[in-house]
Amino acid sequence: MKRDSFCDFVLEQLRDVPDVHSRRMFSGYGLYRGEHFFGIVSEGRVYFKTNPKTRKQYEDRGMQPFAPSPTQILKNYFEVPPDVLEDREELARWVMNTK
Repeated sequence: MKRDSFCDFVLEQLRDVPDVHSRRMFSGYGLYRGEHFFGIVSEGRVYFKTNPKTRKQYEDRGMQPFAPSPTQILKNYFEVPPDVLEDREELARWVMNTK
C-alpha cells in the first residue's frame, strides 16, 4: 500500500513525542501514542482529539471539527492549526493535551 507523504510529514513533526505511530484507517490514518488514539490524518489535514477544556483553543483559532462526510461530524476531533503543525515543539505540547 502506498504511504501518504503528508502523514509521513506529520510523523516527522512528532518524532520527539515517544511512541507515536500511525495506522491506516478508511481513507486516512489514525495517530497513536502507544495504544492511545489521539488524532486523524485525512485529506492533507490533521485533527486531534479534544475535550471541553482543550476544544476552546481550536475554536478560538477558527478550526473546524472532523467531518468525514456531510452527514457525519466528529465534534471531539478538531483540525490542528497550520502554524502549530509547522512548530514541532508546539505540536508536541498539543499532543500531550489530548489525554
